Amino acid sequence: MKNLNTTLTKTLAIIFSISLLTMTACQNAGQKKEKKEQDKELSVLYPNWAEGIAFTHLAKVALEDKGYDVNITPLEPGPIYASLAKGDADLFFDAWLPHTHKDYWEKYGDQLVKLGESFSNGTTGLVVPTYVDFVESIENLNEYKDRFDGKIIGIGSGAGIHANTEKAIKEYNLDYKQVTSSGPAMVASLKKAVNEKEPIIITGWKPHHKWGKYDLKYLEDPKDIYPKDVCAILSRKGFKDDFPKAAKFAENFNLNENQLYDLMADIKDSNDTQSAALAWYKDHKKTIDGFYPSE
Repeated sequence: MKNLNTTLTKTLAIIFSISLLTMTACQNAGQKKEKKEQDKELSVLYPNWAEGIAFTHLAKVALEDKGYDVNITPLEPGPIYASLAKGDADLFFDAWLPHTHKDYWEKYGDQLVKLGESFSNGTTGLVVPTYVDFVESIENLNEYKDRFDGKIIGIGSGAGIHANTEKAIKEYNLDYKQVTSSGPAMVASLKKAVNEKEPIIITGWKPHHKWGKYDLKYLEDPKDIYPKDVCAILSRKGFKDDFPKAAKFAENFNLNENQLYDLMADIKDSNDTQSAALAWYKDHKKTIDGFYPSE
């Protein structure tokens, strides 16, 4: 009987030791996996558009607060899609889908993953200040060609809204030329026109900080050239496996219009985009941290 008890005690001790070693190994493995995710550099691409800058810098400071090393790079939309498809970058927070970036999605979509929506109510179109009260619709623009000098102030030729504006000029048979510039140059032209109360047409979209600063309106678009979109968050294939927590953050990341305009205004008024995004993040830390999965 004594030998039996001794044997049983030894057996239980061995089982307990094995269980303890197994639990420790699992814990260590989990810690190594988490450390590996946060030690690898995250690469995020973004276009030089107000909302793209805002989304990307906010995501950068939020993820860095969780221990990630986040590298951000500005590019035109075409190279952004191509880089993600090749696996040369990880994330893109400002894909206008399903319409404005339709051509890019048709070319690269099967090599990408849509994780979520950074903003869910994107609109585009031709925009004028509200004091331009003599025209309400795109189809009437030819009547006022001289007042607008026959120009529509646009942005980069790689943007979907640029292509849609060329389509609008054709479909509405407009005797206008789209002036290709950039987002900041377009806003500078708008600011100058508003200050002088001059007529101007720009290619505009929501979300954008200009709506919070100026009284603007979309021109009616009876041919539905300019569609409604979401600002989608895309990743390369395999990203969710490599960065499961960062992927969950991206899946949950979504700002409403007031939050986004507030963030964009803070960034625009600052000489340091990164610092402005960090300050806004700290003021809204509970909300933004809620996008990140709990431990």
